[in-house]
Amino acid sequence: MTVQTESLVRIEHVVKHFDISGGFLDRIKFSGGLPYLTTTTVKAINGMSLDICRGEILSVVGESGCGKSTLGRTVLGLYPPTSGEIYFQDSRIDNLSQTNMLPFRRKMQMVFQDPYASLNPRMTVRQILEEPTRFHFPELNTMQVRDKVAEVMNQVGVDPAWAGRFPHEFSGGQRQRISIARALMVDPEFIVADEPISALDVSIQAQILNLIMDCQERFGLTYLFITHDLSVVEHISTRVAVMYLGTLCELASKNNLYQEPLHPYSRALLSAIPRLGRSGFEHIRLKGEVPTPTHLPSGCVFHTRCPHTNERCRQEIPALRTQTNGSLVACHGLEEGRIA
Repeated sequence: MTVQTESLVRIEHVVKHFDISGGFLDRIKFSGGLPYLTTTTVKAINGMSLDICRGEILSVVGESGCGKSTLGRTVLGLYPPTSGEIYFQDSRIDNLSQTNMLPFRRKMQMVFQDPYASLNPRMTVRQILEEPTRFHFPELNTMQVRDKVAEVMNQVGVDPAWAGRFPHEFSGGQRQRISIARALMVDPEFIVADEPISALDVSIQAQILNLIMDCQERFGLTYLFITHDLSVVEHISTRVAVMYLGTLCELASKNNLYQEPLHPYSRALLSAIPRLGRSGFEHIRLKGEVPTPTHLPSGCVFHTRCPHTNERCRQEIPALRTQTNGSLVACHGLEEGRIA
């Protein structure tokens, strides 16, 4: 697959916060005998900016709870951003109404983590696949829709003769193939794959990965691939975005990240990959307090665990800067030359 430099999807300074304060009685507190109301906010994404180029697989990695899935759902419009802008082919989509968003729904699809939970258990596979096709292609007649269902099921490796079965009659790998088929039914250009193999047996994971890459080659798809499995990232990615507490730490090509990680958090993540006869990076054990998305530290969000922290890191939020190898990294220590 040839990756074009033009941006298919662009997000600019996107912020997504969730108010989890609860009801009135949950929010009321007392100080000096006087009542006051509190607000608790989960800061899931904090000023993310990304360009996703046409034809690439951009993987997003990071610890659980860093905002990877929230980013994917915000890009697709499932969550409205708190602030910031999202563009698809230079058309801004974050401020569109549900009706005006419909043409972009067909171009942007999602494959969810749990294939069983994402498929309607009361619908047959044929009904699941026909529903989006009839909605987005009302000009197709019944036979054309049936033919398209059979064609796409063949493409993802599921026998069209099984179209009358229900999701519970399939294995986990087969259900994920059906989920991929549902996304392909509307001829999308961009797919968010939210940890699509984490709920599957190891023996099936490689098959689904190969299917995802085969679909990219066959249909010219662009992926935002969300995962925490760094070995998968190395196998499938064009570029990799490393997130920590809703913040982009490093954006690099696959080769640059695995050969020369620059951000201290990226180095710690890669050092945790099990290797036989380990050479190069030794396992970096992070110490210090682990913050939560409801109480983000000031300055660099990683400073409470970073071994290279100084006063500037505690006070000032680092900006993404282009490095000599082309990677984008947000780190004061790297900028100042304190990190080799």
